[in-house]
Amino acid sequence: MNNNKNESPNNQFWGVKHLPNAITCLNLFSGCCGVWLAFNGNFVGATFAVILSAFFDFMDGMVARLVNAYSEMGKELDSLADVVSFGLVPGAMIFYMLSPDGNVENYTFLAFLIPIFSALRLAKFNIDDRQTTSFIGLPTPANAIFWAGIALSFSDWFSANYLVLIGLTALFSYLLVSEIPMFSLKFKNLSWKDNKLQFIFLGVSLLLIILLQLDAIAPIILWYIILSIIVAFMQKSAKA
Repeated sequence: MNNNKNESPNNQFWGVKHLPNAITCLNLFSGCCGVWLAFNGNFVGATFAVILSAFFDFMDGMVARLVNAYSEMGKELDSLADVVSFGLVPGAMIFYMLSPDGNVENYTFLAFLIPIFSALRLAKFNIDDRQTTSFIGLPTPANAIFWAGIALSFSDWFSANYLVLIGLTALFSYLLVSEIPMFSLKFKNLSWKDNKLQFIFLGVSLLLIILLQLDAIAPIILWYIILSIIVAFMQKSAKA
């Protein structure tokens, strides 16, 4: 007989309620590894760490729903892990690209605008009840994947044109905390009518992958941003 009346049936097994937080900690561990790899110029390894962190970030929420183990601690832990995995890792990538020969200039530290604005975006997300089915501002995982694509495919060019890199850093810092609506990739079902935006995005993304292969990572995120802006503009015009 179960004497703990407050315990959910899904959490009767010892430790199950801690499983989502354990997965979130794996996200954080992967992010920490990614920071070290990025500061050492290993962009392939750092990109793998970002992707792995994104996988754990998806899994912790899914497992929390499966075992009915939501908690305020889990919510806060998730954001703290994301600051490292999707904020500090891309910041470290930019830092290395701004100092490829090891010479750190004053402007090199502008790379840390990305983790700062990622933290602001995550804090804003936690208290914003408008972002239940879509996003307002660029999600931190998308931002991290964009910078991973830049570092993998275009690092030499951006290192040689550091003013462009600084400008892009400022732009994406703004996008993280902007009021621009960004659509979610979650599918309601498999029908075209209910998910046409997601299908259009995935179709063009597949074409970019065929044409550009590994170089398609950053352009895909740019396509996501552009499509979100177009849709937001059309919706605003329709209401006017």
